Amino acid sequence: MKKMKNWLLTGLFFMIVSTVFSQGKVTGTITDGTGSLPGANVAIKGSSTATSTDFDGKFTITSPSNTGELVISFLGYNVQTVKFNVSNGATTNLGTIVLVSDSNELGEIVVMGKGIIDLAKDRKTPIAVSTIKAADIQAKIGTADVTQTMVNTPSVYVAGQAGGYGDSRVNVRGFAQDNTAFLLNGQPINGMEDGKMYWSNWSGMSDIANAIQIQRGLGSSKLAISSVGGTVNFITRATEKQEGGFVSLGVANDNYFKTTATYNTGVNAKGWGTSVMLSHWQGDGYNDGTRGEGQTYFVSVGYKANDKHSFNFLLTGAPQWHDQNFTKSIDSYLKYGRKYNNNWGTQGGEYKSERTNYYHKPVANLNWDYDISDKTQLSTVLYGSWGRGGGTGNYGTKPATPAGGQINFDGILASNQAIVNGTGNADGRSTNGAYVIRASVNNHAWYGLVSNLKNQLTDNLALNVGLDLRTYKGTHFRQVSDFMGLSSWTDTRNLKDGNSNPSGTMKSNYVTQMGRALPWPATFNTIGEDQRIDYDYGETISYGGVFSQLEYSNDSFSAFFQGSLSNQSHQREDRFDYLPQNQKSEKVNNVGYNVKAGTSYKFAENHSIYANAGYYSRQPYHDNIYLNFTNAVNPLTSNEKILGLEAGYTFTSKFVSASLNAYRTSWKDRVTTTSTTATAADVTKYPSLTLGDIIYRTNEGVEQVHNGIELDFTAKPIQALSLTGFLSVGDWQYKGNVVTTTRDESLSTLDRAQQDVDGGKVGDAAQVTYGLGFRYEIVKNLSIDSDWRYYDKLYSNVGAVKNNLELPSYDLVDAGISYKLFIGKGKHDSIGFRFNVNNVFDEVYLSELTTATATTATSTNYKGINVANTGFFGLGRTWNFSLRYNF
Repeated sequence: MKKMKNWLLTGLFFMIVSTVFSQGKVTGTITDGTGSLPGANVAIKGSSTATSTDFDGKFTITSPSNTGELVISFLGYNVQTVKFNVSNGATTNLGTIVLVSDSNELGEIVVMGKGIIDLAKDRKTPIAVSTIKAADIQAKIGTADVTQTMVNTPSVYVAGQAGGYGDSRVNVRGFAQDNTAFLLNGQPINGMEDGKMYWSNWSGMSDIANAIQIQRGLGSSKLAISSVGGTVNFITRATEKQEGGFVSLGVANDNYFKTTATYNTGVNAKGWGTSVMLSHWQGDGYNDGTRGEGQTYFVSVGYKANDKHSFNFLLTGAPQWHDQNFTKSIDSYLKYGRKYNNNWGTQGGEYKSERTNYYHKPVANLNWDYDISDKTQLSTVLYGSWGRGGGTGNYGTKPATPAGGQINFDGILASNQAIVNGTGNADGRSTNGAYVIRASVNNHAWYGLVSNLKNQLTDNLALNVGLDLRTYKGTHFRQVSDFMGLSSWTDTRNLKDGNSNPSGTMKSNYVTQMGRALPWPATFNTIGEDQRIDYDYGETISYGGVFSQLEYSNDSFSAFFQGSLSNQSHQREDRFDYLPQNQKSEKVNNVGYNVKAGTSYKFAENHSIYANAGYYSRQPYHDNIYLNFTNAVNPLTSNEKILGLEAGYTFTSKFVSASLNAYRTSWKDRVTTTSTTATAADVTKYPSLTLGDIIYRTNEGVEQVHNGIELDFTAKPIQALSLTGFLSVGDWQYKGNVVTTTRDESLSTLDRAQQDVDGGKVGDAAQVTYGLGFRYEIVKNLSIDSDWRYYDKLYSNVGAVKNNLELPSYDLVDAGISYKLFIGKGKHDSIGFRFNVNNVFDEVYLSELTTATATTATSTNYKGINVANTGFFGLGRTWNFSLRYNF
């Protein structure tokens, strides 16, 4: 018995020893390619053994066997499985394991111009940022322009969709598009004259974008750009590394149809590769009379000469035309329906629009990335764009709108044909009752270069220095696009001298030629100067700037200092209204600069805090330098002064990631211009106007102060479910007094006044927004998703006023379903299906107003709003379906 006991004890001893020595430790570091991922989950497949990475992304786990697989997961990244082998009692280091984002990791997206494209990930000090990747863009864009992808972002408000395809606007932290910087692969794309964005010019952005990064507030861009509200980076496709492509078909409400085809050759053994994309779309538009049609083309040719030099040439454009809808009184909508548009009618029984936007803006750039050494890199982009097109409207005497609410083109044609000799006469307005459809043409040629040299001075200290050079030539005139039965038109005016006074010299243009309001003809044909009407002027704007950034960072602390200095010169040339010797204005030079600094600190394993500050002395836009759109220099314009302060906190774990940001932005000495359409009251006040004319109001000398907080989060409580949410609460007000100048559509001054606007609410964007969203994978490759958003404290877009009008709050729900079916032998061969419904519950709401008429005891009201106010109702329920074959 004793002998048996000894044998059992001996056997147990060897079993324990064998078990102990068969165990080993596995170590490694988890990153996303740019930094460590603290809190990532590391588990041994088929066991309950698991651990989490520490503050530096490192982990150690004990394996019960010599071989196995680690399952690594982190919120927002694809789950990765890694095999391991360990010797008895030994430790195996797997090194650095890079997790890939579940919707295209940014490091893979940016394959060219890495030193030019200022992404938040490239600077260690945090900012308030949201990144929208290709998968989300393609899934949710539907029939809208690319701005629709930004609606689930804190402090971002998108309006204007009711105007027609591409007529939307983006406000960031309460600042309009001319005060938010938009970049395409690192090159500025805001208009050089007025800073504005026209999204119809970029209708193909959703097809070519690999990612959109919205940097709210000061942002990470090193350029001296207009990032008062924020910076939006569009990162397009470059030449793809692998062969493949896709074809897709999309259909939607209101006869919308779109086809797209892409092919990538992949990069061959000699380092060359090409990617090509073509698309076509057309539709009737959600609102009446907003038809549109367009194409998108994209060509990218890449060449990797050697390990040091890489080049990429890109050419893209989106020629399009779309009929437009302008704001109208609420009373008109109640009378004719929420889709009512008074800019169209019929001629000979055929549809015809008075207001058509048409444009083609090819953009080309050449990127050169030069890896000088392991510590020094040079990135340069040389770019150009050539805009051609404009917008149509009435010119001459426009008859009153018939009882049906649409334009009587047959009646206009008959009236014109009755005019003796068939010639319309005008000195800005018709004097013999004639009417034509004109086109306001806005052409430009823009060339620029951005270059950035980065040097890693030490392991912790990096220096960036660079150049930003731009030159811009714009041309603006009007031409006849439809004589409407006339044979000619005569425009007569009194020319001005060098002081913008009438000289006594009269001049006439006898016009017999028309320019077609279509993007492709406009690209290659420009009408002669003697065939132009109403105005003909241009400008030359030159810009030169230098910038630099110094950043120190270690595992837990970072700090940066950034600065830029620029000079901008302007000269206006008026070929229409001035004597020949006085056509060129005085040249104006303005020096501007900005400085930004910030710091961040990571503590514990999941927490970080940051604070940034910046000051801008920004040159005024060209359109505000010259008074009343003449050659006279505006004495009121000066550099605008912007002070931005922001701070934030970020929490990151394997289940939840959240950011809380607070900001204060002060903007002084600024000039803004808003527009509306003439009402009966406007015509009474300004007899030279007719109903429906556009009125421009310019506010000068106003100050804005924007304060707010923002919260956004993502969570993944289980592998199949992803949650998102955001909250933004703003307090955006005007300070002091403002001078308001009112102008008509021909830019003639109607009146000028000063008023107290202190405490007035900034309009055109909801000051309180919040939302929730989810995505749930029902089974593998089949998922549903939905987003809910609420908007409150939305005020009229009327510029600076003391008592602004608050619109009723509203909320929207969007939903979609996706399925991907893998076919064939290739790992990318698949067919994807996507179905979206926007505004699921068909919410009826006012998305914007452009007047602030108060209610009275006798007024008719809609949801507490006087129906005399003008604006837009938001879009009702819409749907879209797409089918995509990847190969």
